[in-house]
Amino acid sequence: MAIIKVEDIAHVRFAVPDLALMRGFLEDFGLSCFEQGGRLYGKGSDGRPFIHATEPGAATFLAVGLRAARIADLEILAAQEGVAVEPLEEPGGGMVVRLADPDGYRVEVVAGQQCEAPAPCPRPRFNSAADKPRQRETIRLEPAPAHVRRIGHAVLKVSDFRASERWWKARFGFLTSDEIEAAPGVPLGAFMRCDRGDVASDHHTIFLAQLPGALGLLHAAFEVESLDDLMLGHEYLKVRERQAAWGVGRHIMGSQIFDYWKDPFGNELEHWTDGDLFTAADPPAKQTMQALLAVQWGAPHPMFAGRMAPPPGLVAFVTALQLRLKRLFARSPKEA
Repeated sequence: MAIIKVEDIAHVRFAVPDLALMRGFLEDFGLSCFEQGGRLYGKGSDGRPFIHATEPGAATFLAVGLRAARIADLEILAAQEGVAVEPLEEPGGGMVVRLADPDGYRVEVVAGQQCEAPAPCPRPRFNSAADKPRQRETIRLEPAPAHVRRIGHAVLKVSDFRASERWWKARFGFLTSDEIEAAPGVPLGAFMRCDRGDVASDHHTIFLAQLPGALGLLHAAFEVESLDDLMLGHEYLKVRERQAAWGVGRHIMGSQIFDYWKDPFGNELEHWTDGDLFTAADPPAKQTMQALLAVQWGAPHPMFAGRMAPPPGLVAFVTALQLRLKRLFARSPKEA
């Protein structure tokens, strides 16, 4: 049994040497930004006090935040972990428990934040062959940044997937949606979602990936209002000469329509829309490394498109794995 069950991701936190430079990018990306107490904060339109936080310092990823339903959950977690429940002296207030995972990632579990009412979110009126809700009216879109609604997930590189998986599940109640295998029985990571019982949850809130190279945040993802909104955001960022990373396309795991960009300090942020939702009753699945990087339609992964070198050590890692499997399958059933 997990100590508690979190209900969503809350925020990501960074340090950068130039807050103004970061603010310019985040506003182009579609966040509403403000500064308080020497930090830069970014909000979506879901009413949360912030979903992206930046403080002055050398450029680095600092923490991921998770949201608990009640302050009582924080007290249970803190007692089990031998840490304190502290006031969250940031916009929205509330309380926080700070932990470190097996790779030293800071995890900030928050509850009791003061939130505003969510802003209205327009419902797309899309005429398909099966349904035509939009009649006697046109679509006329104005150039603008995408409208970020909320933060959806974060992807972390880990040194030992199984150890990290145990740690995150034992404390926060995450459920596996899809486990990624390099080969049958050789896990590399998992997309994990919140356990909210009969309430549907995003396909993944945290993705842990054991890959070669330095540890760190692979990306953080933010839901936008619709496909039109995502595409307008794409065009806006392109006109502003921001650095594109990957997109537009539709993922296999999670099914999201995605668009990845890099901030001025190399952090990768994703716009997404139209993702899968599952309840606790839905079983986990297993997928291949190829499915992780493939798309159902759209831009191929930069490694496949020849625009990006493989991560350091990836070629040697895959070669060694293939050799190991070749030797395994070459043995007789008796030897195996």
